[in-house]
Amino acid sequence: MSQRYEAEQAAAHPLLWTPDADTVRNSQMYEFQQWLKQRGVDTAGYRELQEWSVSDLPGFWSAIWDYFQVDASSQPTSILESERMPDAEWFSGARLNYAQNLLRSARSRPDDTAVIGTHESAPEESWTWGQLEIRTAALAAHLREIGVGPGDRVAAVLPHIPQTVAALLATASVGAIWSVVNPDFGVSGIADRFAQIEPKVLFTVDGYEFNGRVHERVSTIPDLRRVLPSVEEVILVDQLPEETRRSAGIELPADSVLFSRISEDESAVPLYEQVEFDHPLWILYSSGTTGKPKGIVHGHGGIVVEALKANHLHYDLDARSRAYFAVSTTWVVWNLVVNTMMAGSSMITYDGSPSHGAKDKHFEIVAEQGATFFGTGAAVLTTIERAGVKPGAHLDLSRLESLFVTGSPLPDGTWDWIYREVSPEIRVGSDSGGTDVATAFIGSNPLQSVRRGLLMGSYLGVASESWDENGSRIFGELGEFVVTKPMPSMPLFFWGDEDGRKYREAYFEHFPGVWRHGDWVTEYPDGSFVIHGRSDSTINRGGIRMGSADITRVVDLVTGVEGSMVIGAELEDGGYYMPLFIVPTEGRAVDEVLKQEIIAAIRSEVSPRYVPDEIIEVSALPRTRTGKLMEVPIKTLLQGGDPAKVNRTSAEDATSIDWFIDFADRFRNPRN
Repeated sequence: MSQRYEAEQAAAHPLLWTPDADTVRNSQMYEFQQWLKQRGVDTAGYRELQEWSVSDLPGFWSAIWDYFQVDASSQPTSILESERMPDAEWFSGARLNYAQNLLRSARSRPDDTAVIGTHESAPEESWTWGQLEIRTAALAAHLREIGVGPGDRVAAVLPHIPQTVAALLATASVGAIWSVVNPDFGVSGIADRFAQIEPKVLFTVDGYEFNGRVHERVSTIPDLRRVLPSVEEVILVDQLPEETRRSAGIELPADSVLFSRISEDESAVPLYEQVEFDHPLWILYSSGTTGKPKGIVHGHGGIVVEALKANHLHYDLDARSRAYFAVSTTWVVWNLVVNTMMAGSSMITYDGSPSHGAKDKHFEIVAEQGATFFGTGAAVLTTIERAGVKPGAHLDLSRLESLFVTGSPLPDGTWDWIYREVSPEIRVGSDSGGTDVATAFIGSNPLQSVRRGLLMGSYLGVASESWDENGSRIFGELGEFVVTKPMPSMPLFFWGDEDGRKYREAYFEHFPGVWRHGDWVTEYPDGSFVIHGRSDSTINRGGIRMGSADITRVVDLVTGVEGSMVIGAELEDGGYYMPLFIVPTEGRAVDEVLKQEIIAAIRSEVSPRYVPDEIIEVSALPRTRTGKLMEVPIKTLLQGGDPAKVNRTSAEDATSIDWFIDFADRFRNPRN
């Protein structure tokens, strides 16, 4: 690389943190590299290791299997039959179980802490590895007794609590297929997801505390059974303290099948159904912004090998680690925090409000529990930053080693805030992946330095690139993010997609045989990436493309702006409409003064080309339940799409969708 290129990169993406020599040598990725060297694979640094991992996919994934000694009753007869997508066949002949592999620490160190459950006011609960395994075994025995076996579906409406982890592991233990949403979902939203998979058993909860208020859920059981007629048994997780239930007027049904009664059987013997590598493990869901959510099915084996790779090598977790993720169970990142246990790490759960008692509640939990690894969405960190909080000044974050950030691009100012106000000593990893693969495609590793705004590079075993619209790889300019070779954790199929048509259309239609993820990225020659936002919500003014996040991250820094969303809609007459929607901070209005400040910021920090056609005040932005802006359905409405096809149940606040439906109607049909 030229000195000019390096200078430009240093100016645009300044160095924020670099690992010292001991940190590198003590990392599991370095140890893995030395192990490979003894077997004839000699690489120096991360880039060479990554390039080898995608040039020899069978060799790399075979090394992961052997190095981490996957617990399997049958070893694979081949690693990868062919590299074609979407029909790649991985680890033929292998038989294993996800729960058995995750619970290996229960056999080696049963008395160590596995899960810590924290709440707003209820007492903390702590389970050892031995307790987690025996409770999982008891639940699995009960599922078998009522006829649940391989291929049956088990659905759950549960918060982020230890019992949810046990319910997942019990489901996996018997070979059944797991699916979960957070209990803040309405009945119709639950039905949109679970009715299509016809679950045999439903887990739900008596209630949960959020922002100082107890939300009871017992009364929803009749409605849930009505919309889910396939359910033969409801298992009620009785997590609220008896005093809390009494004060909230919650009565458990007399005929309840209670989680506590099932799981207290200490005589249960762990038994793990041995399934094929591609046996379905769980069903996750697309955001459902333009129709009912698609059920994305992942397999036992793919998740096991991916979790071993990501958590040991990329996150550098082990038995000394303690992970806390700020998540709801609906978001795939909940699955990722459970997967941290594959590395022997203990995990912390929390089912309360992110600002209960403190604007930086999540960091408070990190400090109190001594978390070494904190995972969260970029929007959570930006919210804390804007509240003027300085977590490092009043909390003991000395055990925190790494910060995993995902969900959306992390603004430059927030990168700086983390190193200034949280800790200058931690490795911040901005990682990008998705529900689609239950992992990241690109992100951080322990061998490289952290630079503001950059994702260090592709994960091991991930052949990711940036392509132009003609399918040519490009560097240093905006392109489509693609993956050119298969990954073991790519979906097995979409639920109900019998001929695979929807699956192929979702990822492989634009570039046949190549995974197109739907993100705009810039790839640099050194392997690093910048994420700009979803490619289907890209701003394309005069043929010059720009990620929507590149505009809103500038707008959101303007004093008086609480949040923003920009839409670029191609119109039938060949025109282009680009409105900017603004939620002002409390006490402000989007007046002419604020509008001019926003325009000035866009002109100076982005380009005059992207000054919006209109700046419009709104009370709320439309977001999915996982906090992502619903840019695509709003863009579709402005282009004349049918409002009935916008799935309101996927929205965090359905009334915000109603406002945009009315706005789009007025735009399309102006009244004199």
